[in-house]
Amino acid sequence: MSATSGVEQMRRTATSLQRAINLFLRFRSGWLKRRRRQNVQATLCALSDRELMDIGTTRGEIDYIASQRSIARPHRSTCRHIGDTFVILLLFSLLGLVSADRAEAQCTARDVLRRHLAVKAALPALGSEIPVSSAADALVWKTILTGTFADTFALRNAMSAMGCGVGNSAADILARPAFTLSRKKAEVELVVVSVAKLGFQGETSSLRDIYVRAQELGFALAPPEIAPQLRLQYLDQPIGEFLIIGMEPIRTWAGEAVVLTVANGGAGLILIGQDGHEDAQISAMSRFVFVRPDRSIPAEAAAMVR
Repeated sequence: MSATSGVEQMRRTATSLQRAINLFLRFRSGWLKRRRRQNVQATLCALSDRELMDIGTTRGEIDYIASQRSIARPHRSTCRHIGDTFVILLLFSLLGLVSADRAEAQCTARDVLRRHLAVKAALPALGSEIPVSSAADALVWKTILTGTFADTFALRNAMSAMGCGVGNSAADILARPAFTLSRKKAEVELVVVSVAKLGFQGETSSLRDIYVRAQELGFALAPPEIAPQLRLQYLDQPIGEFLIIGMEPIRTWAGEAVVLTVANGGAGLILIGQDGHEDAQISAMSRFVFVRPDRSIPAEAAAMVR
C-alpha cells in the first residue's frame, strides 16, 4: 500500500514538474519574441527616412514589420504562406527590387522567402547580455572569404547578378576611392556583439565610444570589403536582422560619413549605409560585426586595388 502511494506521489510530482517546465518554456518563448520585436523596432527607428526608403519601407510601417518578423516561418498555414508570398512579391516587384535574372538571383524577397519556407531557419539566440571581457571570449560567428574580386566593378556586378539590393548611400560608398579590395584571397573570422555586450548600459552610445571599447577589448575594425562580401556570403540572414559593420567610416561624394549595414528588412537581402559620424547614437540592442584579430587579413593582403 505504501509502495503504491509512493508511486502515485512520484507521478503527481512528475506531472507538476512537467507543467512547471511547460509554463517556463512558454514564458521564455514569449519573452524572446518580445525582445526580438524590440530589437527590430529599435534598429529600424535608428535609421533615417532615406535609409528606410532604401529597404523598401517607411517609418509608419515599423511597428507592422516588427510584429510580422516571423512572416516566413513554416508553422503557418499554406493559405497564409501563399498570401504572404503574393503580397511580398507584388510589393517588391513594384519597387523594382526583384532581379530580372531569375537563374542567378538569390537575394530577392522571393528567394529569401523560399529558403525560409524550405528550411526552418531558427533565429540566432539573443544570448546573455553579460559584457564580454575580451575578444578571446567571443565565439567566431562566421568565416568569410575576401580578395575574390579583381576590382569593385566585378564586385558590384556580382551583387547585381544575385539580386542583392544596394541602398543609395551604400552604392555611393562602393564607388568611392576609399573603398578598396584585398589583392589576395584570405579567410576572415567575424564576431557579432551587441552594444550592450560591449559593456554599455545606456539606451544609446556614440559610435566613437563603441569603437574605442571594441578595440580596447581586442576586436579589430573590418576592412570595407567585409560588408559586400558578407552580403554575398550570408544568404540565410533572418528577416528583421540588421548587422552594422564595425569599419572606418567612408565619406560619400556629398561628404557624409557612412558605415555599411548588412540587412534583411523583409524586402530581400540588402546592403545599406547609415550615419557614420563619431557622435552618431547607436541603440544598445544594435549588433556590430568585428574581425577576430588572431586571424585578420595578412599584411601582404592589405595592398588594395580599384
